[in-house]
Amino acid sequence: MADGQTGGNDYVKRAAAIWTSEDDTESEESRAAVTAYRTSELRKLAFTFACVIAAVIVAGLSITYGSMDIGFLECYGIIWEHLTGHVKDITLDYIVVDERLPRIAAALITGAGLAIAGCVMQSVMKNPLADPYTTGISSGAGFGATLAITLGISLVGGNYSIVVNAFVFALIPMAIMLSVGKLKGASPTTMVMAGIAVMFIFNSFSTVLKLNADPDALAKLYSWTVGTVADCKWSEIPIMGVVVLAGIVLTQFFSRKLNILATGDDSAKAMGLDVENMRILLLLLISLVVATVVSFTGLIGFVGLVSPHVCRIFVGADNRYLVISSAMFGAVLLEVADFIGRTVIAPATLQVGVVTAFIGGPMFLYLILKQKKSSW
Repeated sequence: MADGQTGGNDYVKRAAAIWTSEDDTESEESRAAVTAYRTSELRKLAFTFACVIAAVIVAGLSITYGSMDIGFLECYGIIWEHLTGHVKDITLDYIVVDERLPRIAAALITGAGLAIAGCVMQSVMKNPLADPYTTGISSGAGFGATLAITLGISLVGGNYSIVVNAFVFALIPMAIMLSVGKLKGASPTTMVMAGIAVMFIFNSFSTVLKLNADPDALAKLYSWTVGTVADCKWSEIPIMGVVVLAGIVLTQFFSRKLNILATGDDSAKAMGLDVENMRILLLLLISLVVATVVSFTGLIGFVGLVSPHVCRIFVGADNRYLVISSAMFGAVLLEVADFIGRTVIAPATLQVGVVTAFIGGPMFLYLILKQKKSSW
């Protein structure tokens, strides 16, 4: 259990002394414990709220940038006019709502989805390196997309051939990992190792297909595998949004059980929790979330790995706060990465997956060096 959560529990225990002790000398200490606990809770809420404010600000800045400069407040005014049906300038409405806003919405949704996936995986498996990549989900999606792009083999035809292939094949690694875990008693270590093995298998298959692919297919595949939100359309946003929102709500609902899982399998079982089934249920839930978002955006790394670690610094390991704060921070992180990708080498665009690697790698290394004590 992390220091943040342990500290919060200590505050509660010390605060309880004000009701259980008859010694007046302990009253002052107990009141101080209550104050410290309330301050800790307010700090956690303030961090989450700050992420929401940051998301609004970065979104406004992203909308202003482009071939036609639009003011920050003017952007939100145009969006409000569109929502209320009182559009004054059709051209500006098209630029803001149809051209620029979809990629920003996609960045927010994808960042939140990947972040809660990393948060849940790290908590359920008690492994700080667990994320959609290390469990093979992204590799499975990549293989599905490779099949559709290089060989034209897809489960459905039309514009959604790559999306459907990526979604279905993203679920295969998780199904294999859960099956192995079930046979072995759902040990977190066993499941992580199974996910890594499946990741290498799918990467090998993808590499073989790339060797004989034509240049045009390779270029398209490269664009997909590094990840981008630029190609997302309004027709896709509701699907992504509903799945990610449902994932956040359900994960938040199970946050107390996640806290129990974090105490260890033996302790969780002693508290009456069905550890194996709960672990499988949570992993299935976030697998659906990840499979949905990566099937539309491609493979975007480091968001699910870094976001929960950053949030633990501010809110501790209590999943009641960690889940929602990770979602908000992940949304901001991917939104910032997309904005940097659009501006750093303008007029050319740097794929958001490349930017997250540039940001996430050094950030994760810094967090490793800064952490003096384990949070697990």
